[in-house]
Amino acid sequence: MSISTPTTPSPISIAADPACVEEDRKPRVLLLHGIWNAKAWLVPLAARLRAAGFDTEVFGYPSVFGGPDVAVPRLIARLQGSEPVALLGHSLGGLVALQALSQSPELPVTRVVCLGTPLRGSDAARGLAGNAWVAPALGRSAGLLQAGFDRWEGRVPVGMVAGNVARGLGRHFTRFDGESDGTVAIEETRLPGLSGHCVVASSHSGLVFSAEAARQAAHFLREGRFQQS
Repeated sequence: MSISTPTTPSPISIAADPACVEEDRKPRVLLLHGIWNAKAWLVPLAARLRAAGFDTEVFGYPSVFGGPDVAVPRLIARLQGSEPVALLGHSLGGLVALQALSQSPELPVTRVVCLGTPLRGSDAARGLAGNAWVAPALGRSAGLLQAGFDRWEGRVPVGMVAGNVARGLGRHFTRFDGESDGTVAIEETRLPGLSGHCVVASSHSGLVFSAEAARQAAHFLREGRFQQS
């Protein structure tokens, strides 16, 4: 006696809903805000990236009262054991992202995009720190903002989107010799070892609202390079 296999397909053999499969395949991006900002600040940027086909999430941290001493361990814990994810950090957020990768290079991060991050250290932060009346505003992030990095030697490709519209608080605390976004000089964003660098018409705060900055960021997150204008 032989036993034949039923011809009716089992639930397991039925193809998955294409829409669900496509949703699962969306590249993931974790966004990090800058100093004096909250998670809500990045909602417009997250919406632009979702429209571009990314699965987005915003990572919040206490930028002034906690600083990198709190933010970096929390970010490392958030990323450990996760699925591959890209990081996008505005200003201080980019420094926090690279500090986490420097301490834990094995994290499953695919690419990093920084928006207006003073990766070589911020003259504006140094000027602000030298003013006794306003220095406390930097809180525990003062050290990282002033020091930055010498170069990037990590395995993860890092791209920078800088702004050249000089409107921002930083210009009240330092003198920019070249182009800036009003808070960060473009030269402060040109860290040796970056995989890509581009400049868009935007102020420092405006980078998170700029359609062109979001477009360039999305292109780097997908391709590992910026789109030529």
